Amino acid sequence: METDLDPQNTWVRTYINGELRQEGHTSQMIFSVAEILSYISSFMTLEPLDVVLTGTPEGVGALGPGDRIEVAVEGIGTLHTRIGPKEERPW
Repeated sequence: METDLDPQNTWVRTYINGELRQEGHTSQMIFSVAEILSYISSFMTLEPLDVVLTGTPEGVGALGPGDRIEVAVEGIGTLHTRIGPKEERPW
């Protein structure tokens, strides 16, 4: 857990397949990080490695199978993931 980071004063950037698609600053959020975590904690317990999604500035668009998404949070690091193939539904 990062404790020296000011969560209301950091950049968040999203890359799709290596291309910068979003860039925003946490000071621009409608609700502060503290407000969001407080709200979530009022009805569930947050555990280590939980990821809290807070919304997003415009820019990403549609994603498809095989796309690689990277979300970089200044002072913390980068989360990498890849979109898998569509699941076949039996119905």
